Amino acid sequence: MAEKITWYPSPAKLNLFLHITGRYANGYHQLQSLFQLLDKGDEIGFAINTNNDVKIAEQLPGVPEHENLVYRAAIALKAHAPQESGCALHINKRLPMGGGIGGGSSNAATVLVVLNKLWHCNLDNESLANIGLTLGADVPIFVHGNTAFAEGVGEILLPTITPEKWYLVATPNVSISTKTIFTSVDLPRNTPKIDFKTYCFEKTHNDCQNLVEKMHKDVANLLQWLLHYAPSRMTGTGASVFAVFDAKENADKVLHLLPDCYAGFVAKGVSRSGLHIALGL
Repeated sequence: MAEKITWYPSPAKLNLFLHITGRYANGYHQLQSLFQLLDKGDEIGFAINTNNDVKIAEQLPGVPEHENLVYRAAIALKAHAPQESGCALHINKRLPMGGGIGGGSSNAATVLVVLNKLWHCNLDNESLANIGLTLGADVPIFVHGNTAFAEGVGEILLPTITPEKWYLVATPNVSISTKTIFTSVDLPRNTPKIDFKTYCFEKTHNDCQNLVEKMHKDVANLLQWLLHYAPSRMTGTGASVFAVFDAKENADKVLHLLPDCYAGFVAKGVSRSGLHIALGL
């Protein structure tokens, strides 16, 4: 008898801006950002068992199971689950890996949120977010499930509602190491803090963008191409970039013009995660 798999969304995000405002004594960077959730993303499938076994059903190429954030999230939550709790996890990857749009972090958060319910762990959001933070700085935003301004290392969140926009997200065939960017001596680390009440896209930027453009010409070329059509910026440490549109049809038109050497999709910015809506949270 085939196992029953239940699928849940694992949404993408954009950093509409990313300011690095300082550094903590432990080396972690202080930042300010606006995490914009999107209505597109990956899917994670869950097949629950009671034989105490946690596994990834289909391995991602080049990612050992014990390093996969989906597996690590399940193992981290297992300490809070009843005995014999297990599951097989299926990953339907639609987002580019390493693009800075939250794929792995979102996958991990979906596992935490869904298994918390399916395994009857009964942890609150703060507890889940704290577990998520041990997996990655971007995991808490997906655990809480709201578009939000962020401070600290990205864990201090202020939910917000942003104007309805459509985003063309495009990714060059480039692999960018977040560690390399954040350890570079050329990375700005003294951007003055802004008051979120006065946030304006045009008055913000991404502190990682200039550095990445110098290191990866494909990112610079893609951004220059997009800027002919709409305000555009890199998200996170890249390699994905985005252009902002008021109407879906305009974003779709530019997507059709996107050179074949780039992968792209159009998504709507949303205030609430599709995962949390699906779960009634």
